[in-house]
Amino acid sequence: MSAKPAHFAIPELCNTPAIALLVLFSQLLVVVLLFAGGEISWVRFGLMSLFVQWVALLSAAGLCALRKPLAGLPVGLGAGIMFCLVLVVTAGVGLITEMLLDRGPGAVLRILGQLIIAGIITGLVLRYFYVQQRLRLQEQAELQSRIQALQSRIRPHFLFNSMNIIASLIATDPDTAEGVVEDLSELFRASLNEAGNQVPLAEELNLCERYLRIEGLRLGDRLQLDLQVPGPLDGVQIPLLTLQPLLENAIYHGIQPLPEGGTIEMKVHVGDEDVAVDIANPIPREDTRTSRSEGNRMALQNIRSRLNVLYGSRASLHTRDEGLRFVTELRFPKMPETGKGG
Repeated sequence: MSAKPAHFAIPELCNTPAIALLVLFSQLLVVVLLFAGGEISWVRFGLMSLFVQWVALLSAAGLCALRKPLAGLPVGLGAGIMFCLVLVVTAGVGLITEMLLDRGPGAVLRILGQLIIAGIITGLVLRYFYVQQRLRLQEQAELQSRIQALQSRIRPHFLFNSMNIIASLIATDPDTAEGVVEDLSELFRASLNEAGNQVPLAEELNLCERYLRIEGLRLGDRLQLDLQVPGPLDGVQIPLLTLQPLLENAIYHGIQPLPEGGTIEMKVHVGDEDVAVDIANPIPREDTRTSRSEGNRMALQNIRSRLNVLYGSRASLHTRDEGLRFVTELRFPKMPETGKGG
């Protein structure tokens, strides 16, 4: 597979923090130029400040207007347009300055010097943008790889159990066996979906229902469910395959070790800014819990890692032992719907 061609990209310059930094760096440049040679005076400092700030702000305004069109161009062409834009703005401000101040002979040489300085600084800025873009693309590629690795993990025992269920039902209940095949194929299709994909919460809950149907056939009356999900869920997004692994974890570590089984409780709360999901399962006896505790921690850590990659500190996954119940608390920001499905 050939690599995708790189496109030119510049950071967002049309916001208050970016403009403040631009003004600050421009003023630092004025100080450097003031002490680099020539007369040191407040008048010269003021004139240089006006010149440099006008060039910087007008160039930033032009780049803001052209940011989206430039983003779709090859790196060389986009950089060339940006370079020419800054030089045109510098020349224009230089001509206006010469006309207003009427400084006489040497105007061409002064404007030429201004263009050389502007060209050098713009070249350095372009190089900085290019390096930042390459680093950002590399980080995104690494994050996508981590998300894909964490998202695609399905316990082998679940696959084997599902295949055994299908085999046992083919002769006695082919319709149910066909339903298990369909549910299993949907779960595997989701696990192979695009890394980090955001899907509607209703779609993720549908995957959970498919998984619980399969486990219900295997565990029978040992598995009881108490699902409290508000409706409607329009516009609520969630990372694909977030809830299903937590339910699988609860069944594997909470229900399966108990001969009498138990109840899995899941409560979903959608707030104005975030989504909360609480999943509770019974706690097995100490003698059956010890051999599974390490696997439990590893599964939860995998989910935490995936949430950290997608949301950073805005998401959390905590657990608590209430004596008779083990509770998993998931919190993540409420994302606007993008229309991108699984």
